[in-house]
Amino acid sequence: MDRIRQHDLPEEAFQWYLDLRRYGSVPHSGFGLGIERTVTWLCGIHHIRETIPYPRTIKRVYP
Repeated sequence: MDRIRQHDLPEEAFQWYLDLRRYGSVPHSGFGLGIERTVTWLCGIHHIRETIPYPRTIKRVYP
C-alpha cells in the first residue's frame, strides 16, 4: 500500500492483487516452468508449440 500511495496510483486498480496477497491463492506445486518453456527460452524459439516433443493432432492423443 505504501508503494501504491507513493506512486499516486489508484488503490481500486490493485484491489485484486491486494486480496490475493491477503487471502492467498489456490494451492499449486510451485513455479511451473516446464521443460517445453525452458527449451523455448534456451533456444530462442518464438512459439512453445515448436518445442513439444510429440505432435498434437486430433487422432494422435498419446505419444
